[in-house]
Amino acid sequence: MGEVLTRAEICSDQDVFAVRQLGRRIAEIVGLESQDQIRVATALSEIGREALGRGAGSTVVFDLREDRLVITVDCLDGADLRESEGVKLAGRLVDEIALSAGDRRVTLVKRVPEHRRRRSLDGIRAELAHLSPPTAALDVLREQNRELAGTLEEVLRLNAELTETNQGVLALYNQLSAELEETNRGVVALYAELDEKSSQLRQAAEARQRFWANVSHELRLPLNSIIGLVRLLLGSGAEPLTGEQHHQVTLIGASAETLLALVGELLDLAKAESGRLDPQPSMVDVVALAEGLRMTLQPAGRADGVTLSAHVSADVSDEIGEMFVDETMLTTILRNLLSNALKFTEQGRCA
Repeated sequence: MGEVLTRAEICSDQDVFAVRQLGRRIAEIVGLESQDQIRVATALSEIGREALGRGAGSTVVFDLREDRLVITVDCLDGADLRESEGVKLAGRLVDEIALSAGDRRVTLVKRVPEHRRRRSLDGIRAELAHLSPPTAALDVLREQNRELAGTLEEVLRLNAELTETNQGVLALYNQLSAELEETNRGVVALYAELDEKSSQLRQAAEARQRFWANVSHELRLPLNSIIGLVRLLLGSGAEPLTGEQHHQVTLIGASAETLLALVGELLDLAKAESGRLDPQPSMVDVVALAEGLRMTLQPAGRADGVTLSAHVSADVSDEIGEMFVDETMLTTILRNLLSNALKFTEQGRCA
């Protein structure tokens, strides 16, 4: 339940002006803002005029219920305010509006801001008791004109600010559009440059593959000739060689075969870059592979006496002996590993 602040009656046009003034004054006392005070006063005058227009007076009761100012307008003589223009307009000016008692009672609700709820009910009633008599209709009209003029000035000011804001927004939009267009041009140019670089890279890759293919073909011919001559020298129909000569010729043949394998690796590299390199696994004699690498790489050792020795675990040599692996790839990995070991070992031996 609320606390009744005061009551009033509307029986004539002069009463409408008086209730309007009273409603605005009460709205001010309870803590509503200036614009809300005008809204409350306007809503009351609209409903009062609507009731008078239908040939009925009305009573107005002002209540304060916690955080709400509640104004109840009871129309006398059975006037029906349903679908009236005054009620519709009042509904747009307050927070809540309700019709009851056969559409003859209108309840208006306006919420009071929390930071404004400070005055006691007794203080509000005391101030209402000392209100001056209602102002004449002409004075009320002058006051309304002043309020309207003030509101118009505020609207004009807000319109000017809005126009200025719109101009700033438009300028910012134009600036952002220009920057975006410039950025887009830069992106297009960058894409064109990237396409050109990609084309150049593809051409370079194709040229490199052709180069390796040609070089590999040209290198294979003399290497195959060397390997063939070594086999003739070591064959059964060749003149007998001393032990040292046989060893040296064997090293020459092994080195030529190693170089031929390196040429094959160049081709494999070109295939790998184009995505066409596939492993070719087979059974490989691990002991023979290790010994062949030792014989091939030992002469490439350092001049200060670093030696290379090959040792295959007994578990591998006795139980397995062979591995199912791509011999070319495994040989390449081991050769690179042993070459680095010989290059960076300062003394002793590499195993």
